[in-house]
Amino acid sequence: MDKTHSDVLIIGGGPAGYSAAERAARGGLTVTLFEKGTPGGVCLNEGCIPTKTLLHAAKVYDYALNGGAYGVFADNVRLDHGTVLARKEKVVKTLVSGVESKMKARKINVVKSAAVIEGKDGGFFSVGADGRSYTGQYLLLAAGSEPLIPPITGLKDALEAGYAVTSREILDLQTIPKKLTVIGAGIIGLEMAAYFAAAGSRVTVIEATGKIAGYTDAEISDLFMTDMIKKGITFHLNGKVTEFSPGIVTYETDGISNNVETDLSLISVGRRPLIARLGLETLGVHTERGAITTDNHLRTNVANLYAIGDINGKSMLAHTAYREAEVAVNHILHKKDTMRYDAVPSVIYTSPEVAYAGETEESAREKGLAYIVKKLSMSYSGRFVAENDKADGLCKLLFEKGTERLIGAHLIGPYASEMIYGASIMIESRWPIGDLRELIFPHPTVSEIIREAFFQI
Repeated sequence: MDKTHSDVLIIGGGPAGYSAAERAARGGLTVTLFEKGTPGGVCLNEGCIPTKTLLHAAKVYDYALNGGAYGVFADNVRLDHGTVLARKEKVVKTLVSGVESKMKARKINVVKSAAVIEGKDGGFFSVGADGRSYTGQYLLLAAGSEPLIPPITGLKDALEAGYAVTSREILDLQTIPKKLTVIGAGIIGLEMAAYFAAAGSRVTVIEATGKIAGYTDAEISDLFMTDMIKKGITFHLNGKVTEFSPGIVTYETDGISNNVETDLSLISVGRRPLIARLGLETLGVHTERGAITTDNHLRTNVANLYAIGDINGKSMLAHTAYREAEVAVNHILHKKDTMRYDAVPSVIYTSPEVAYAGETEESAREKGLAYIVKKLSMSYSGRFVAENDKADGLCKLLFEKGTERLIGAHLIGPYASEMIYGASIMIESRWPIGDLRELIFPHPTVSEIIREAFFQI
């Protein structure tokens, strides 16, 4: 085999991989990046960006339908799914082209092929791809994740026949199903439920736990579900799906079997790291619960081997992957840096938006933390009142008792996705309440609700 040497080898071209490649190249290292699919990974091609394009269309549609309260009237308003899909493809292609241009500008060697670890010899890793062998002093694993497919009776047949799909296939549906059943009320499931309900589907969501939206604070979760119910979405909580058959999803609640009639089912019960077929066994890489084990520098148990992004299972979010990539590359460049997960923000991009960072009331109680809760209706914000006729929202903040440091922030309402980063910075920086009160927020903005909450403590 021919051999090509680089300082850094990176397997996976998603947010973790391509950002690590750029940072490493900027730091003066030579880089080879392996990506068997389209650059940008799941986030850009079948996750973050496509779903937000669909959800924005749903928001615009909702604004047009309900503009009368603001003095804006429109006739024959409709959402054309074909046009939405075409715009989604345009957006994705534009951003993929941007990633490719960035790699080219940094002189990164991009190999469009699957890659397998061949071993390590004399301190250098060897990776096989596209019939060649590539060597490097450092190896970063950023292969991402894939939809989790639970072992449910009939599900394999349903996926093969097309009456069940994953988050990948649903983004390319050419027609809107009359009845859609979403299995799993996590972020992906709820965002797709919101879009397809707006587009005309009768949506049912079946969730195995007693609440929707995963880690979200329970109070915010309840408000969110109430709003989604008003939009026509039906929820079955504590429901265990037991069987799929054409036109029917069977689930159990408290031992009682129930059926939901459906035209299509979306399987959205989580994702799992893609660690198979990478050749990890050749290096003896440690894994735990299906994810690669890493420290706070993203190092594995093998010297000079790092695992970044979804593959380490710590926080399956694109923005976490960006930061992990920076920490790993900084460690390679001997720059002081450490990965912290205490204030990673999360967002559900529906209408209303839900955003949070830090501790929830539930997590604070589980950890035995002494805390104070302060809540304010979004109606305390002048801009919110000006832009929302009947809707409401909530700002909920958790402070550590004694120090009065902000330890958790939870928002439901418009612009929540654009506001949460500020709260995340405040949590991460551990600023005392006195310093927080000195911050000046622009007026009128919805973000002022956070400042108002500071003066409730």
